[in-house]
Amino acid sequence: MKIQKYNYPDKDGFFGEYGGRVVPPQLEDRLMKLTDTYLRLKNSRVFQTKLDKLYREYAGRPSGLYLASNLTKEVGGAKIYLKREDLNHTGAHKINNTLGQMLVAQELGANKLIAETGAGQHGVATATVAALAGMQCDIYMGARDIANQKMNVYRMELLGAKVIPVSCGQGTLKDAVDEALAHYVAEPESYYMLGSAVGPHPYPLMVRDFQAIIGREAKRQMLEREGRLPDYAVACVGGGSNALGLFTAFVRDQGVTLLAAEPAGQGVNTRRHGLSLAQGKKGLIHGFNCLVLQDEKGQIAESYSAASGLDYPGVGPECCLLKDMGRLTPMAITDKSAVIAFEQLARTEGIIPALESAHALAAAVQLAKTLSEDKIILVNLSGRGDKDVENVINNLRGNQ
Repeated sequence: MKIQKYNYPDKDGFFGEYGGRVVPPQLEDRLMKLTDTYLRLKNSRVFQTKLDKLYREYAGRPSGLYLASNLTKEVGGAKIYLKREDLNHTGAHKINNTLGQMLVAQELGANKLIAETGAGQHGVATATVAALAGMQCDIYMGARDIANQKMNVYRMELLGAKVIPVSCGQGTLKDAVDEALAHYVAEPESYYMLGSAVGPHPYPLMVRDFQAIIGREAKRQMLEREGRLPDYAVACVGGGSNALGLFTAFVRDQGVTLLAAEPAGQGVNTRRHGLSLAQGKKGLIHGFNCLVLQDEKGQIAESYSAASGLDYPGVGPECCLLKDMGRLTPMAITDKSAVIAFEQLARTEGIIPALESAHALAAAVQLAKTLSEDKIILVNLSGRGDKDVENVINNLRGNQ
């Protein structure tokens, strides 16, 4: 398969054999309308002008490109650059997607936003744009995640959203998605604002497109700073929104290795991980085909990660395709390694990363040590870690 001819998804929302749309009839009609509306808006100069203005004046884009010189010196080897999505309004890359989908929701005449959230950053970003647009907002969040992300729960409520606990199943992101989709079907005036590059078509396409600004900016900034592209682009991957946000601009640049840091949780050889790319099998989850963790009977298996935003048993269809093509390389990062990277970046650079982003940092640090000083690693620092400090202190630090 030639990278230069890469043009996905197809008209039915497939990325090779992954993706598509497998949903009940009552949801099919709404998603077909959403698809038609988005494809029209995507090519609209008026729509793109509105979105660009929101990115600049509201979200604070472009986000910075930062050479982590202290970290680079301590680690040794390759230079480590950080794409500072943590500096966006709301503190993560999630605002890129919610601003775009807010405009789509307005075009559809929706008066209410429904969303799921794991770490809470997508929930905060959804509540933020709901306040901006004057819409009602319901956020479904797993009970376990609510316990670990108390500050983000308060932020969502402060912004006017209703946070609805989900106690069924594991009480994590997968279960929150289940509940959010069920209520979306039951409320025809609502709009479902999916936060990652997963779900039925057109969500993987939309989320990728709205997040792709990360890589476009980083590519331009890297050429301005170094006069060349990085040797490695590194991002954590749960569903895949921040990974594709960085990777999309570099997919056709075969000299740039795309490295996806997956949550190995308590270990690759345990059942407490979220290694969908590395250990998943093709299956169906939340209305789309992807690599998904399965048990011996072919049922969806439980996933686990100390980083709530990575605790999902599936992964976006485009990440699956890129992995099968050999274009994306997964790398397993344990909770312990992520916590070490979390504390190391804070100590060396004065930057507290999200625990999700710390997985990518851990991968970059491990990689940098094996490379010469003329090599460059670009990391998507997808969010800030204020939300994770209490969890790290109380539950993770010293317990790994």
